[in-house]
Amino acid sequence: MRIARWLGRLVCLAILVPLMLTIAYAFVPPVSTLMLARWLTFQDVDRRWISLRDMAPSVAVAVMTAEDARFCLHHGVDWDALREVLDDEDEPSRGASTISQQTVKNLFLWGGRSYIRKAIEIPMAVAFDLVLPKRRVLEIYLNVAEWGDGIFGVEAAARRHFNKSSRILSVREAAALAAALPNPIRRNPARPAGGHRMVMETVLRRMNTQNLDTGCLGK
Repeated sequence: MRIARWLGRLVCLAILVPLMLTIAYAFVPPVSTLMLARWLTFQDVDRRWISLRDMAPSVAVAVMTAEDARFCLHHGVDWDALREVLDDEDEPSRGASTISQQTVKNLFLWGGRSYIRKAIEIPMAVAFDLVLPKRRVLEIYLNVAEWGDGIFGVEAAARRHFNKSSRILSVREAAALAAALPNPIRRNPARPAGGHRMVMETVLRRMNTQNLDTGCLGK
């Protein structure tokens, strides 16, 4: 009975702590688990918070195009995309992850591919999307995503790779950053090559031809 009570308390904490943090993150800039891990091991962290309204508009469009084109249409999880990926692969991949899922993974969970993490991530993403407006979810993601060793968030990435603020990124630079997200350590947005360049060109083409729904972001 004592073990059961302790397990029950741990489960409650596992639910309440992320929920309370999510509510707090509606007002304060969050940090990711990877950023915390780097601080704890005395490694550098370069992150400069910037609001979504102060970023170049192409940043949000490029990242949504590359990572989650249905971001404004789903409620945290794109069930159709997830089902397709699970049918095709032995392990769930980034291809099935929405921006909401990637955000909760960055804030509360660990990296790598596993069904265990995915099973935890999915309900957390639904709750995250329910508590926070879409605009805030994307703003958080763009400020905690990794864009190189110790480089977190689009503002730090823009300054490191292009020597400018994300406020004045060009469409092509925004697409290069978005295309680097699946492999931020190996892909250099300032010098896209090989597969990175191919993805970037695809993102640019889709940005020009697809009518991406950005209504959930407001003005």
